[in-house]
Amino acid sequence: TCDGFFFRDKPIIVVGGGDSAFTEADFLSRFGSSVTLIHRRSEFRASQILVERAQQNPKITIVTDSVVEEILGDDNGEPSTIAANGIFVAIGHSPATAFIDGIVQRDAGGYIQVDGASTRTSTAGIFAAGDCVDSIYRQAISAAGMGCRAALDAQAYLQQ
Repeated sequence: TCDGFFFRDKPIIVVGGGDSAFTEADFLSRFGSSVTLIHRRSEFRASQILVERAQQNPKITIVTDSVVEEILGDDNGEPSTIAANGIFVAIGHSPATAFIDGIVQRDAGGYIQVDGASTRTSTAGIFAAGDCVDSIYRQAISAAGMGCRAALDAQAYLQQ
């Protein structure tokens, strides 16, 4: 959401077929001249309402049974199949937290649970930050700020 403005009046590509991809495509259609949503299958995992909204949006084109094989930058000089100024990969938001299963509490979506506004987990001395905790914003700047908070929480823990 924070990068959409940079592609105002320019063609954009979104890769994916779930709720996150369709939500991104809808949001980005407010900025870009067009949005092409590319999905590897002909069926979507997205909710029907999101699919219908995209299908009815004149700025969104849906390409199915296709995969992105290569992304070529401006310096390449070779033609590309779909010209775009921005590409957003929205293939899901599953946190990679299985390795810590049984060590700290996670919610049903796999996100690590922390104590209130802190970064403390259910296990003393383990702190969590970023996308493995944040199921809402999932932005690099939020993760960086949360990383700083985790460092401060860890420092306070070590000084006890």
